[in-house]
Order: sequence, then C-alpha cells, then structure tokens
Amino acid sequence: MTDLTSLTLAEARDRLASRAISSRDLTAAHLAAIDRAKGLNAFVAVTAEKALAMADASDARLARGEGGPLEGLPIGVKDLYATEGVHTQACSHILDGFKPAYESTVTANLWRDGAVMLGKLNMDEFAMGSSNETSYYGPVASPWLPPNFSPTQARAALADKGKRGLMAPGGSSGGSSSAVAAHLCLAATASDTGGSIRQPAALTGIVGIKPTYGRCSRWGMVAFASSLDQAGPLARTVRDAAIMLRSMAGPDPKDSTCSPSPVPDYEASVGRSVKGLTIGVPKEYRLEGMNPEIEALWAKGAEWLRAAGATIVDVSLPNTRHALPAYYIVAPAEASSNLARYDGVRYGLREPASEIVDLYQKTRASGFGPEVRRRLMIGTYVLSAGYYDAYYLRAQKIRTLIKRDFEIAFGNGVDAILTPATPSPAFAIGAMASADPVEMYLNDVFTVTVNMAGLPGLVTPAGLSADGLPLGLQLIGRPFDEETLFALGEAIEQAAGRFSPPEAWWA
Repeated sequence: MTDLTSLTLAEARDRLASRAISSRDLTAAHLAAIDRAKGLNAFVAVTAEKALAMADASDARLARGEGGPLEGLPIGVKDLYATEGVHTQACSHILDGFKPAYESTVTANLWRDGAVMLGKLNMDEFAMGSSNETSYYGPVASPWLPPNFSPTQARAALADKGKRGLMAPGGSSGGSSSAVAAHLCLAATASDTGGSIRQPAALTGIVGIKPTYGRCSRWGMVAFASSLDQAGPLARTVRDAAIMLRSMAGPDPKDSTCSPSPVPDYEASVGRSVKGLTIGVPKEYRLEGMNPEIEALWAKGAEWLRAAGATIVDVSLPNTRHALPAYYIVAPAEASSNLARYDGVRYGLREPASEIVDLYQKTRASGFGPEVRRRLMIGTYVLSAGYYDAYYLRAQKIRTLIKRDFEIAFGNGVDAILTPATPSPAFAIGAMASADPVEMYLNDVFTVTVNMAGLPGLVTPAGLSADGLPLGLQLIGRPFDEETLFALGEAIEQAAGRFSPPEAWWA
C-alpha cells in the first residue's frame, strides 16, 4: 500500500489544496492498487482513462485556485448509480450492456464538486442481499483475513471463483465497503434499503451513514424499494463520511421525495462536544442468544459516550420485533413493481422469442438471479388479490407503529439512540448459503427499523472480535439531524481508534 492510497479523504484533500501532491499521482496510485487487487472483485468496471482525464482537469482547477470541495479526490461508484456512458447494470444479467445517456443526481453532484471517478463497484444484484454473493459478477471478498488463515491460504482462496472461506464484505454495498477498506478508493457511494450501507461498514471496519429519507436524491439510482432506498457514503473515517455526504446531498426538482432544505456543513459537526446529549439504549435490541462480543461492545460504546459527557438512558421501541418481517413484505412488494420494467423490450438482455409473452418470460427467467426471483415472487404474492390486506396493508400499519416508537423516544428528550450494527462479526463467503434464506435476512435485524421509519443511521467501527474481525456500533438520529450523529460517531471513533486490515495480503 503506497503512502498516497493510505491517506484519508480529508488528508488527501488538504494535500491537494496545498499542492503537495497532484490529483494525477493520487489517481494513478489508486488505479494501480485496483489493478493489484483484482482478486477481491470489488470493481466491475474501471474507468482509468476517464479518471486520469478528470484528475488532470482537477489539477488545472487547483492551480487556478478554483478547486471544489472534493477537487481531485478519486472515489468509487456503486453500480446502482447511473453514470453517463459508463457501465450501469446493478450487477444484474438483465441489464447487460446498459450504458445510460444521463447521470444520476448524486454522482452529478460529486463531479460538480471535483471528485474523480475510478469506476463502478460490485454489489448484490439489484441491491438484494447482505453478503455481495448475489452479484452476476460473482462474490466480493473482504480484505480482512479469515480467522486462522495465513496470507498464502487467503491468496489461494482469492484465486478461486467462489472465494469460499474468505470473509464476506457485507451487502448490498459489498464492493464499496471492500474497496474502501482495502484502500482502493478514498471513499465510495453506496445505498441503503434495509442496512446495505451500515452492515457492510460494520463488517469491514469503516464508517457508513444512511441519511434521512429524502436527504439525497434518488433520481438516476436503479430502484429496489422506492420508499426505503436512500443514497449515502462509505468512508474510512467519520470526517470523510461527513465530507462526502455534504456533496452527495441536496435538493433535486427531478425527485419529488427529495428534501428542498439546504445541506448543512456536516464536517463542522465532527469534533463538536457531545456533552449534555441524551443517548437512548433500547431494551428490545437485547435479543435472546445475543453474541456476547456484540453485547459487550454495545455496553462499552455507552460508556465511551458517557465519558464524553452524554447521558445514557434506557428507552423502549416495542414494535422493533415486527420490523424484520414487515420489511420483508414492504421491500419485495415495491421491488415487484419497480422491476416490472425489465422485460427485454427497451434495454439490456433480450432473449430470442416468437411472441411478446414468450419474450417476457424467457428474458426475466434468465436475466434475474435466484434471490431477485425469490423476492419478486414474494412481492407479487403479497400484492395479489386476497392477500393485499392480509400482508402488505398490515405491514404498512406496522411501519407506522415503528415510526411512532421513535417519535415517542425523541419526544421524551432523547437526542440519538445507540444500538449494535450487526448480530455478529463478518461471516465467511458461502457460510449462509442454505436452503433457508431467512438465515441471511437476519443480518438486517438491527438496521431495518431505520429504513422503515425514514431516519438517519450511522455506523462506526468500535473494536475487534476475538478472531480479529471488525465490530461496529450504530447511532440512530432524529430526522435530518445527521450532524448529531457525526458528532457522536467521532466521539466513538476517538475512543475506539481506527481499524484497517493487518496487511495487504490481496495485493
């Protein structure tokens, strides 16, 4: 790992501004790191020529004193975001060859502020998954060594297409989390429908924030579940995540669900005192059979915040136990509607057929992977006549109750809520590939409530397991109060320290 790729986003920004380094050199160093780390399978498309051209343009602007907030900083883009003229397939076979003629609002905001695009990052197909194993382009490996694996063993497993035995980087933003943790990019865009920013952040020892629903535009993002999807960043520090979110967020007339309110200077809240804040600890998150390492870390996080001047109180979120089953009704139902457009007629895969119905059936059958097909069938079922009221409508009512639980807690003076991020440390690729998909769905048990209620949630690394794998803590905030989460997250980061893979065995 070179010195240039080991810089944080903030450190690289400051060195570029002082002209101590050039964007071309910084970008070239990251492109070389990506090339050495092909085995991780984090990138599905590398835009080297475009990146170097963008870097040269940034260097020219910096020389004139015209640099933007992200000027010259190389980042990765999750394959869910439309990038004009560049591979955009949500890692699905059904979108083969699709290169949009338009740019998503989030990525347009990043390029406006001077960021450099290194390429498109791997992900679970249509963002449906918690391990990045459902991608059409194969699984992504985490840069963290599996327990009891030597670097030589890990490199041998990396060469295997299935990467069995290596650690999963979480999902659906597994390519983003792996690339950031392995120092292949300074930061990355991600998306979160039920935890797909926060869970991979926790499993790879980095920072991720799912902002309030509507804080970032969804225009130009491939839709999974429209009332739950939200864009957000993955980065190596709380400060870096704050810098990224400020550029990603903002009003958008093309998205009616996007908030028109101005974007705060999130970076200014990093380092702000948390003295006097009240932090809630929900008793419902103490699950039966809870991993003792996770429970101990949760208690330690509360002590860190108390030592920083916050008050810790117990709170109740009684409808938490209904969140996961309700989510897996609402999200597939919306996916069933959103993915109906992929039929082989206008773009992407088109299977040969003699008539239109045959075209639809053949294209969708071969274009969608098993997990996407499973969720589409669930979604279509719960929306069908005779089942809409029994399942979908009831799930929406539960969603209202979940939101009300948070409103009551915040109304009683709680400024943020502290919870675990995941039920366990990272698991091995293939370890949860069973006949029962619920085993994988349970990874979202601590994160789905945030999406159901439309709230902001931040995950920051807080320690290592006995096996040397990262563990994270989650902070949940009031609507549009990401600033408090950044202040609290930085307090945990200062107490816990930062975590990186012990060596670059994958390079």
